[in-house]
Amino acid sequence: MGNPAGVKRNFEALEKRRLQAFKLLQAGVSQAEVARRVGVHRQSVSRWDRVAQAKGKTALLKAGRAGRLPRLSPAQKKQIKKALLKGPEAHGYATGLWTVARVGSLIKEQTGCEYHSGHVWKVLRSLGWSSQRPTGRALERDEQAIAHWKKKDWPAIKKKP
Repeated sequence: MGNPAGVKRNFEALEKRRLQAFKLLQAGVSQAEVARRVGVHRQSVSRWDRVAQAKGKTALLKAGRAGRLPRLSPAQKKQIKKALLKGPEAHGYATGLWTVARVGSLIKEQTGCEYHSGHVWKVLRSLGWSSQRPTGRALERDEQAIAHWKKKDWPAIKKKP
């Protein structure tokens, strides 16, 4: 079941619904009627009632977050971003290209956390980095001559409509 792909859960609304059901149950409304009023299945109301009777109203409050806690703290992510901005050459690599393997070894070196290469991409995306390929231009390239050719020679060669 769950939510459709890409739809985030609204934890505040879920908590509000559970607490509303709790108040109705405290007022003596049947579980079936509470389920109809709140808009959930009767089994959910039954489960909430059991939890509230065993642990109290606070057990119905939101958990805080969903999913596993991140392995990298915000401070560690900031540290990695600073290291990435220095460039691969500053970390002993011959070329100025960050690869997933290089970033993975940098993360392990800086924080001690080891990531699978597929998950290194998630860390990079959370830092605002994206996949980019080098342009592959010749070192001998003369930008002024190219700009001149595009402005003067190319319009003369180009076919007219």
